[in-house]
Amino acid sequence: MSESMVGQIAVVAGGGSGIGAASARAIAAKGAHVVICDLRIDNAEKIVAEIKAAGGAASARLLDATKEVQVHEVINSIHADHGAIHAFVNAVGITGPTGIAAHLLKTEDFVNVFNVNLFSAIYMNAAVLPHMIKAEYGRIMHVASISGKDGNPNMAPYSTSKAAMIGFVKATAKEVATKGVTINSIAPAVVRSPINENTPEEVMKYMISRIPMGRIGEASEAGEMIAFVVSPACSFTTGFVFDLSGGRATY
Repeated sequence: MSESMVGQIAVVAGGGSGIGAASARAIAAKGAHVVICDLRIDNAEKIVAEIKAAGGAASARLLDATKEVQVHEVINSIHADHGAIHAFVNAVGITGPTGIAAHLLKTEDFVNVFNVNLFSAIYMNAAVLPHMIKAEYGRIMHVASISGKDGNPNMAPYSTSKAAMIGFVKATAKEVATKGVTINSIAPAVVRSPINENTPEEVMKYMISRIPMGRIGEASEAGEMIAFVVSPACSFTTGFVFDLSGGRATY
C-alpha cells in the first residue's frame, strides 16, 4: 500500500508545537489536509501558515482536549465539514512536576497530569472512533513516552500517565482490530520540544544518559515516524508501541 495520503483528512491534536507540529508537517507533505487542533489557536495558525507556504493544505481549530464535551463537538464538526477523518494524531501532553520523588507529591499533581495525558486521549478516542468504524477505515496514533515503558525517576505522574496510555492503546486496538481501524502509540525518549523547556537540567542529563545514541531526539524524527504509521501503508500493525528512543528501549 502507498504512503501517500492524498485526498485524506488528518487531525492532529496538540499540533501547534513540538511533536504535534512536526507530525502535522510530515502528514501534510504526504498530501493530506491537516486540521491542527490546539489550546493555543495562535500556535495552530502559525503551523497552518507554514504548511500552506510549503504547498500543503491545513486549517486550525481551537481545542481544550481536557473538556470532554468540547472534544466531541470539535471532532464532529471537523467530520461534518470534511466528510471524513482518516487519521488522528494525539500529541497532547504535559510533563507535570519533575525532579520530585513521588511520595513528596500531592494527589492533585497526579490528577492534573492524568487529566491532560490520559483522559484527553480517552475522550478523543471515543469521539473519533465512531466515524472511523462507520467508514471501515482509520488510523489513530497516541504519543506516549519511553518513560511509560521503563519509568523515569522523579517524574512519576508523567511516567504513570504514559504507561496507562500504552495500556489503553493496546486494549482499544484489539477492540477494533477487525473494523479497518488501527490504534498505535509512539514512545519517544527525550525530544527537543517545548514540553521539555521547564524540565530541570539534572533530569534532562539523566534522560539523555540513558540513550545509547548519546543525543536528544528531534521532533522531526518523531513526526516522520508518526506520518508513516497513520498512512495507508501501515496496515497490519495495531496496538503497538513504536520505539523512538535512540536505543534506550527496544522491547
